[in-house]
Amino acid sequence: MKQHSLRLYMFLSIAAALVTMAVKFVGYQLTGSVGLFSDAAESVVNLVAALVGLWAVTLAARPADEEHAYGHSKSEYFSSGVEGALILVAALVIAYEAIPRLLHPEPIDQAYLGLSFSVLGAAINGILGWFMLREGKKQRSVTLQADAHHLFADVFTTVGVLVGVLLVALTQWYILDPIVALLVAANIIWTGLKLLRQTGLGLLDTALPQEDQEQVKAILAAYQQQGLAFHAIRSRMAGRRRFVSFHVIVPGQWTVLKGHTMCEEIELAIREALPESTVFTHLEPKEDPVSFEDIELDRTLV
Repeated sequence: MKQHSLRLYMFLSIAAALVTMAVKFVGYQLTGSVGLFSDAAESVVNLVAALVGLWAVTLAARPADEEHAYGHSKSEYFSSGVEGALILVAALVIAYEAIPRLLHPEPIDQAYLGLSFSVLGAAINGILGWFMLREGKKQRSVTLQADAHHLFADVFTTVGVLVGVLLVALTQWYILDPIVALLVAANIIWTGLKLLRQTGLGLLDTALPQEDQEQVKAILAAYQQQGLAFHAIRSRMAGRRRFVSFHVIVPGQWTVLKGHTMCEEIELAIREALPESTVFTHLEPKEDPVSFEDIELDRTLV
C-alpha cells in the first residue's frame, strides 16, 4: 500500500508538471518576460524529475535478490541526484536568457494576463507539494521529499517573478525583469545544491537521524539493566530502509539458545519501534577480552 501511495504521488507530480509547464509557457509567450521564462523553464525540470522519481520509487519497491541482497532502496538517491543536477542546468539556461536582456532591456507585453497563468501553475504546485512533503516525511521517502521541496522552490520562484514583473509593469523599469530572472536562477542553484548534498549523504551511508538513534539507545538501555552490554553500534540509511547493527555482550555461561533468543527479542523491539529496519546482532561472551577488541570498523589483528 505504501509503495502504491508513492507511485500515485509521482503520477500526480507528472500530471501537475505537464499542466504547469503548459500554462507558464503560455504566460511567457504572452509577455516575452525572461522572468516568466525562468519560471516556465523550472517546470520542465519538474517534469523530468517526476519521471525519474517514478522510476526510482518503482525500483526501490523491488525485493532483495541475489545481486542486490540489501534491496533496491538506495535507488531513490538517483532521483534526488538527477533532480539536483537538472535544477543546476535550468539555472544556467535562465542565466543564458537573462544576461542579454540585462544588457538590452525590453518591454513586457500583457503583463497581468501572463502573470495569471503563472500564478495558476504555482497554486497547483503549492498544493501538491504540501501533500507530497507530508507523505514523504511520513514514509521517509527521499524521492517524495526532494520532489516536494522542488515544487515549493517553484512556488517561491513564481512569487519572485510575480513581484518583479508587477514592478516592471508599474514602473516601466525593464531592467528589473532580467534582474529578477537572475535572482531566480541563484535561488534554483541553492535548491539544486541542497538536493545534491542530500544525495551525497545518502550514498555515503549517513547514520540514522538523531531521534531514531535515541530510540535504539533507549531500547538497549532497558536490556543493560538486565546485565547485558552493547558496543560497535552502527546505523545507516538506504532510502526508506534503515540498517542497525551492534554486538551483544552476555555472560559466557549462557547457552547458544538463550543468547540467540535474547538477540531475537532485542531485534524485534527495534524493528517495532523503527519500521522498515534491518537489524544485525553479533553475540559475544563478556569473559573473553577479544570481545572488546572488535569495536572498530576494521579490526586490528593481534
